[in-house]
Amino acid sequence: MLPGGTGKIGLKANGEVTHGDNFLVRTRDIWARHGYAVIIPDTIDKSSLRGDRSSLPYAKIVVQLANFARSQASAPVFLLGTSQGSIAAIDGAAHAPPGLISGVILTESVSRIGGSGESVFSAAPEQVRVPALIVANRADQCNVAPPSDAPRIAAAMKNSPDVHVEYVDGGKDRSPRACGSLTPHGYYGIETEVIDVIAHWIDSHR
Repeated sequence: MLPGGTGKIGLKANGEVTHGDNFLVRTRDIWARHGYAVIIPDTIDKSSLRGDRSSLPYAKIVVQLANFARSQASAPVFLLGTSQGSIAAIDGAAHAPPGLISGVILTESVSRIGGSGESVFSAAPEQVRVPALIVANRADQCNVAPPSDAPRIAAAMKNSPDVHVEYVDGGKDRSPRACGSLTPHGYYGIETEVIDVIAHWIDSHR
């Protein structure tokens, strides 16, 4: 699970997190109830990942995370990124050795250049060679992640054997920023529906 924003979740030694609003972080218990083992990394030395998620050094970190997941369970590994984290998911999928990951899921992907100076198109989507799911919320008002860009993201992953776009619609707004976690951009209020969509796709690609 690759969160958005700066990537910092404030992970403590006891497993608690300080910054838990991100869609992937706040739903980790729901994923566990679905039967999935979840890895959510914090950033190194509390640094921001903005501008670094499309880099080769960070791709290597994502690959290391996937290898760690494989060492913990005899099960397929999927990369799931949301917002800025979708850049990291594509970067990792593009550089993972064959057979390491079984698929990549992108949710409310940053497809327009904003403050981070990068987008999913900066992370070599044409090098992704595993199945891909793109989830887009028609109610998302985030200016760097317009749902209308979902087909363009899919087209960029031209070497993936199976790219699927799934639209959802809805969500509540409790954040002053349209790109905040507690908005339609973060699936606030429709978490269960979105997780069901993703879980169904994962189960069909095990």
